[in-house]
Amino acid sequence: MTKEKIILGIDPGTTIMGFGIIKVVNKKMQFVQMNELHLRKYDDPYTKLKLIYDRTLELIDTYYPDEIAIEAPFYSKNVQSMLKLGRAQGVAMAAGLSRQIPITEYLPKKIKMAITGNGNASKEQVAKMLQGLLGLSSLPKNLDSTDGLAAAVCHFYNEGRIAIGVQYTGWEAFVKQNADKINKK
Repeated sequence: MTKEKIILGIDPGTTIMGFGIIKVVNKKMQFVQMNELHLRKYDDPYTKLKLIYDRTLELIDTYYPDEIAIEAPFYSKNVQSMLKLGRAQGVAMAAGLSRQIPITEYLPKKIKMAITGNGNASKEQVAKMLQGLLGLSSLPKNLDSTDGLAAAVCHFYNEGRIAIGVQYTGWEAFVKQNADKINKK
């Protein structure tokens, strides 16, 4: 019996959102797609968030992923950048949660470590490794799409391991795991 699964990987951003999709058939990865959503031309931050949400839903409704892997925000001294990135990640997660798709977050270092064996690898090193692993004929100009693809591949490599990241299977699970962050007024 053939076991198949689709994994959507997302690298959230308010300038460029990268995403990649892999298909797993009998524990072997197959490249499906990678691309980017360019948001630089939009000035309104709420328009950008709506476009991220809509594009994520479109990907879900087209490819029917069984699981979503998303890059977690990294610590930055620029609080405004962190807030924008967190919002972008949040709307992508909300799209997945609205379709009851399990979501796992991975720190950037964990993704790089899973792909290259080096948590401090460059975007270029990650992209080159993915090219070899998945037999990609060429790499995109911007590497945000390979970052999204890397999240999906990291999730595949970490499947079945304990404590692979923060997982949410729906709104109920999200609320339960974040009870301390909920305003109960």
